[in-house]
Amino acid sequence: MTARSTLSFEEVAAKYPEFPRLVMLKTDIHRRGVYYTPKALEAVDITKHQLGGTHIFGTRDGKLTKRPEAFVLRDGTSVLSTPTPLENSPYVVDLIDGRVVLTDDGEVLEEVFYWEKPDYYDKKTSSGALMQNIIGSRSQRLYLTPNRYCHFWSDDQGCRFCDIVNNLKQQRDEIEMQTRIKSKDVHETIKEALKEKGRFTAICITSGSDFHGNMPFDKEIDYYIEILNSVSENFTTDKIPVQLVCTAVTKEQLKRIYENTNILSLTMNIEVLNENIFNIVCPGKARWVGYKEWKRRLIDAVEIFGESRVNTGIVSGVELSKPFGFQSEDEALEAVIKEADELASHGVSTVNMVWVPRPNTYLANQKNASLEYYVRLSYKLQEIRRKYNLKIDFDDYRRCGNHPDSDLARAL
Repeated sequence: MTARSTLSFEEVAAKYPEFPRLVMLKTDIHRRGVYYTPKALEAVDITKHQLGGTHIFGTRDGKLTKRPEAFVLRDGTSVLSTPTPLENSPYVVDLIDGRVVLTDDGEVLEEVFYWEKPDYYDKKTSSGALMQNIIGSRSQRLYLTPNRYCHFWSDDQGCRFCDIVNNLKQQRDEIEMQTRIKSKDVHETIKEALKEKGRFTAICITSGSDFHGNMPFDKEIDYYIEILNSVSENFTTDKIPVQLVCTAVTKEQLKRIYENTNILSLTMNIEVLNENIFNIVCPGKARWVGYKEWKRRLIDAVEIFGESRVNTGIVSGVELSKPFGFQSEDEALEAVIKEADELASHGVSTVNMVWVPRPNTYLANQKNASLEYYVRLSYKLQEIRRKYNLKIDFDDYRRCGNHPDSDLARAL
């Protein structure tokens, strides 16, 4: 196979008939992006639907305007939308015959349903902060990003696919987004969100990296503990369904998180499962932790949190970036799966996020992988989890909606 397969969606669907069609469609939507026509935007009810604008990462067209955060396909598959310029050949969401539909080259493919926003979204905390700017909502979980600045970017060593800092600057200018959220605002927002009985089943907390402290990342861990304890004040159980996404920290720091909070799941995203490409794409992570050490710390986390409670995420497709990436998709797939299998043998799950080349990043003008590559990768990651009997409850189709491979867990 060449580095960029030219198989169409229908050709890939015919080649892999056992792969759920709507999960494949979701994967391709993430890969190509979407464009909302004016009519599709007119169908948005601002009193009812959840709009974008508070996400930690930006859009593919670089615009921070009020468009649907996500939509649902007819089988309940959640699709996080990435608004994309028409010249990039995205899927198009349109309003036809009174229905909001997904189209491609003018052909209607599926009816889609915009996410409905939670009741707490338009309320404010006692400090006057809009609650939707404190905690977002994704599928069946609350999504909290208390610190939106990544300190790797302070010396230009942020991940080369990442626009977290540029997006923060845009959000601060246009919607008065806070860089660092107060724990009291978190407590009040969680309390209000939990009034919607049955809506949410988990909480995810993630932020930019912060290497400051007596030991690198001590300051990051201190802040997470503060935020997590403000969340916990709303619960009476020993443990709560919280997933923390943080930098790969030492075993001593991991123990401090575990012993001083009541979270259940930990994710430390390695981003790229290849040491040479990791060093180029993630220079800050390479400098402050290193590839081999990142993997070792993931395995250490299993000792503390337990199997099926430790994940890592990869930005799949970035391993094919030019000129330093793999030369073919076959070569890339073999290498990634070998590394993911090794981690799984130690109790660490790997989930895949489809790489979205965003403007104002170092890799902005690159292309992501083919649909067939993502289908094959999703299959392999699901097979690995089944092989080692690993669960991904905190990143499944109900709670996250961002990982094509985890969608397979309910179908295959």
